[in-house]
Amino acid sequence: MADGKRGEDSAVALKTSPSSAVMAGGLRGVSNPLEEWSGRVKAIEAGFRAWMAKQPIQIEAAVTTAVGAVQGGALGGLMGSLTADGGSPFPIPQPPPNANPEAMASFKQAQALAGGPLVQARNFAVMTGANAGISCVMRRIRGKEDIQGSMAAAFGSGALFSIVSGMGTPNPVANAVTTGVAFAVFQGGFFMIGQKFSKPPSEDTYYSRTRSMLHKLGLEKYEKNFKRGLLNDQTLPLLTDSALRDVKIPPGPRLLILDQIKRDPELVRAK
Repeated sequence: MADGKRGEDSAVALKTSPSSAVMAGGLRGVSNPLEEWSGRVKAIEAGFRAWMAKQPIQIEAAVTTAVGAVQGGALGGLMGSLTADGGSPFPIPQPPPNANPEAMASFKQAQALAGGPLVQARNFAVMTGANAGISCVMRRIRGKEDIQGSMAAAFGSGALFSIVSGMGTPNPVANAVTTGVAFAVFQGGFFMIGQKFSKPPSEDTYYSRTRSMLHKLGLEKYEKNFKRGLLNDQTLPLLTDSALRDVKIPPGPRLLILDQIKRDPELVRAK
């Protein structure tokens, strides 16, 4: 009986111990590190997009080109390290010293597609950087992302890729144009296929400018708030802080949205 009494007292003490309560509360309050890190990354990305949207076109184009070049260079360096002559199952044979221009051109093309890490990093950096920069400029000029802008970016990136990789020997200009046209045709085809499979419902066409604006600001998650309040493209010129507050949009995003509408006359033009 005495032992049972002491066991019950010990259990009660453990349940009511302040340290145990604190520990239990701490365990319940532990957040998921992965979710916290993902939230911070998204917040930084949204802030960066909002900052970019306020910059002049030349600043946005330069930053976008640099980011695209860094990403392409990293990808090209990785591919080059996997397909370098030392580790490639299909090494590139060296051309004879007296090879004719056509043979040299073929060798240059093979070298451009299967060179070492530095060669591939350079080629991919130029290609992806040019594509990102031209796409950015076309999007700002045309006010939307369409097939014409996509094909123009692909043509420019293909032509520059041909020039820097040496694929155009012995006629670099003609080959650059041909490569650019091929890139543009492929990109246009992919764009049309993507549009066909991701075409929004007919009622969403009334939110095209609204959706573009929110995406540019990194606030696309508030698109459902706009639809819930029936705030579409036609109501953009009439938006006020109170209207955005009524659809449960926080103060920070409200300020960014109203500032973007004030700065971008394309958003409020009649269509």
